[in-house]
Amino acid sequence: MSLQLHPIGPIPEETERVARSAFPKSNIYLRLRDELGAIYDDQTFASLYPSRGQSAFSPWRLAMITVMQFAENLSDRQAADAVRGRIDWKYLLGLPLTDSGFDHTVLSEFRFRLIADKSEGLLLDTLLDRLRSLELIKPRGRQRTDSTHVLAAVRRLNRLERVGETLRAVLNDIAVEAPQWLQALATAEWYDRYSGRVENYRLPKTDAAREQLASTIGGDGRKLLLAIDTMGIPELAKLPAVRMLRQVWAEQYIEENGQIRWREVKEMPAPASLISSPYDSEARYSKKRETTWVGYKVHLTETCDPETPHLITNTETTLATVPDDNMLKTVHQSLKDHDLLPAEHLVDKGYTDARVLADTP
Repeated sequence: MSLQLHPIGPIPEETERVARSAFPKSNIYLRLRDELGAIYDDQTFASLYPSRGQSAFSPWRLAMITVMQFAENLSDRQAADAVRGRIDWKYLLGLPLTDSGFDHTVLSEFRFRLIADKSEGLLLDTLLDRLRSLELIKPRGRQRTDSTHVLAAVRRLNRLERVGETLRAVLNDIAVEAPQWLQALATAEWYDRYSGRVENYRLPKTDAAREQLASTIGGDGRKLLLAIDTMGIPELAKLPAVRMLRQVWAEQYIEENGQIRWREVKEMPAPASLISSPYDSEARYSKKRETTWVGYKVHLTETCDPETPHLITNTETTLATVPDDNMLKTVHQSLKDHDLLPAEHLVDKGYTDARVLADTP
């Protein structure tokens, strides 16, 4: 898709009239357009699109829709329906009431373009520039930072589910890359064991039977890895799923005298270092006070001056296992790069120790 740059026009008269009638006391989206304007423009996202090809849906509108979608926790399909059917959304986006919107897949394509271009920060940075121009962010004011958990978009798996799903995932990938090779290697039992999703309610209930299944899965994985190393197609060893299989097997099994053995609990590596899901290699188990999760951690910094709105000025996403006191320097550098360093920075004791305090200017 190509981008044809167009200036942002006024809100269509009919859209404004109907919106004012429907919301005589205004609402959040009407106020957002009235107070902050359009915030984004197409030029901001011009680098994401080629100059030739089918015309793309206006990226400044997609940026605003992405923000509204997050605020209301909507799926792509629900957000696309809101653009078609909600008067307040049409008002904020400057669309005529008769506008039929777009296919919901356009939103995921827009996010992909942002991430591929490493431009996801444009949404927050552009908004902050607009807020500073309206003097809603006080220079060298007061800010605070804290972290919270981010759930990975994967199931929480116990150990047996994890090894079963890891082997199933690599078999599915190899079936695409080298189907005839895999068909010659796979036994009939593999089709029964790995054709469907590995779920705990389908697994054996007794400890002895579960340990036996773990041993069987371990042997199947070892057979596959040996075949890849000794008689397989070299390109298979480079598949991310194969590398994942090696890592999970090293974590969950021990090889002794040419045989593979399921690790006892006391032999397991630290939980924070373990692969939690074959479908997200960086998601980790972590705990903060009473909260446990598998995923990531995000550090949010916001203004907290009493005379201005509290506004997020910086976000940093890390592995769930990264301690908070490793992040203060990173947060300060990011704020400095955007000319947003506060005069007073509030954090809890998780961000500080003697070393951090000594190194912080």
